[in-house]
Amino acid sequence: MSLSPLFTEADVIHVYTRAQALADGVLMDVSVMAREAGFKVPVAVTAAVWSDCVAWPREDAGQDEQGRLWDVLTMARLEAGRHGNLQVVPFKVLRVPRDGTTPQLTQLTLHIGPGDDAEPVITILLPGED
Repeated sequence: MSLSPLFTEADVIHVYTRAQALADGVLMDVSVMAREAGFKVPVAVTAAVWSDCVAWPREDAGQDEQGRLWDVLTMARLEAGRHGNLQVVPFKVLRVPRDGTTPQLTQLTLHIGPGDDAEPVITILLPGED
């Protein structure tokens, strides 16, 4: 008796790759700055994380997208280092809301998993995103 793997003959209904998500703007590639922050694998943030924690449309002194992204990546890296080999690492970042002036603590999640070719990649998400 031979056992065949589950779904061997199954039709694939839909596939949405990380590369497609990056091309569509669902994910934003932040790998260049992430390497500066100490990450060794590609890093992306969701469009929702970018909108909530990085985007800064105002010309205010002391706030810009590069600085806000650095804060997200630095806090993610520090928490990832503290939690060793976990695949999902919750972390918090203090950020000024786009429509406010008072910093607020925001919960984010770092997820490390396989990319399109099974290589390790990191995605930073808001709670409830997958």
